[in-house]
Amino acid sequence: MTPAARVQAAIDILDLVIASSRDNGPAADKIIADWFRTRRFAGSSDRRAVRELAYGAIRRCGEVPPSGRSAMLSLAQGDAALTALFDGSPHAPLPIDQGEPVAAPGIAPAWLELSLRASGIDGDEATALLGRAPLDIRINTLKAEPTTLELPVAGEATMVRNGLRLPQGTQVEQWQAYRDGLVEVQDLGSQLACNAAAAQPGETIIDLCAGAGGKTLALAAAMENRGRLIACDVDRSRLSRLSPRAERAGVTIAETLLLDPGREAAALSGWQQKADCVLVDAPCSGTGTWRRNPESRWRLSQDQLSRNIALQARLIELAATLVRPGGRLVYVVCSLIDQEGVDQASGFLRSNDRTWQSDQLDLSAGRPRGSGLRLTPCHDGTDGFFVARLLRI
Repeated sequence: MTPAARVQAAIDILDLVIASSRDNGPAADKIIADWFRTRRFAGSSDRRAVRELAYGAIRRCGEVPPSGRSAMLSLAQGDAALTALFDGSPHAPLPIDQGEPVAAPGIAPAWLELSLRASGIDGDEATALLGRAPLDIRINTLKAEPTTLELPVAGEATMVRNGLRLPQGTQVEQWQAYRDGLVEVQDLGSQLACNAAAAQPGETIIDLCAGAGGKTLALAAAMENRGRLIACDVDRSRLSRLSPRAERAGVTIAETLLLDPGREAAALSGWQQKADCVLVDAPCSGTGTWRRNPESRWRLSQDQLSRNIALQARLIELAATLVRPGGRLVYVVCSLIDQEGVDQASGFLRSNDRTWQSDQLDLSAGRPRGSGLRLTPCHDGTDGFFVARLLRI
């Protein structure tokens, strides 16, 4: 592909991404993979260049762009080399007309930027949300000894024991160590959130919103495969991915429990006041993960945020019924909006001040935010998280 043809390819992909964001369709990475699957003529350098152009334009545009071309024109502003590729040659974008729409740069849709600013996320903190995410892995201590494990790429030690940061683009999934379950790909912030659970061997722990089980596997390793670990979710498809992952990782204590939305309490009635710890990694806006999924900020609506907030409050109340006296509830969201994080934890504590209290966290990262800690890409080099640990008196 010529450089100009790569630009047009990125524009075509952006049109698909924009339409998908409006229709709640596939994510950008799947759209890009599918686009190239039917275009075998594109080599690896073509795919890399087109992908970088598409994601560069996605990261630049705060509001949903009117078109892929307008998004690419925004990226081309101030870039003479990119602007010159709009030359109308075969497979290239048409020349630029004066006055044609150019998407405005920004961090996010205006209402969402206001929510972030009200939560103390602006300036460099906001800009960092759209950077490129690092690649972190966790050494699985159920199958590997961190001090003797040899990997194809050594990586850089992180603040988390058994955590490593690798160069971007490292093909971890192709390593034999990955196929054998010796390492797991997991963001440093997610590893820190798991550490907040302070899981111990022999405990009973419930992962209330387990999804595909990334945090479940980390909890099992901390528990040394001793105790009971219940992984719950309402999404059958996501939860079904846990079993093969657990088998690969050598996890034997994880039990899965599919929940019926709105009837979770009935399914969990046998666990009332029995858990040493309940982890609530609640569904949220995902504002802390934009580095990985920058187009997701175009999908979020104010109505969806309101539904998230209502669900989060309900999940905390549900989790509280499962914790034994003296046990702990760990509330986590990969969001930097206070309504989803500190406001949820603080509101629960105000309503239950006679039976619950906040517990001080020391995760070697993050900054205090109300009753918990906030992790951000700018300050901590992690995905964005709010984490709180609450103790039942």
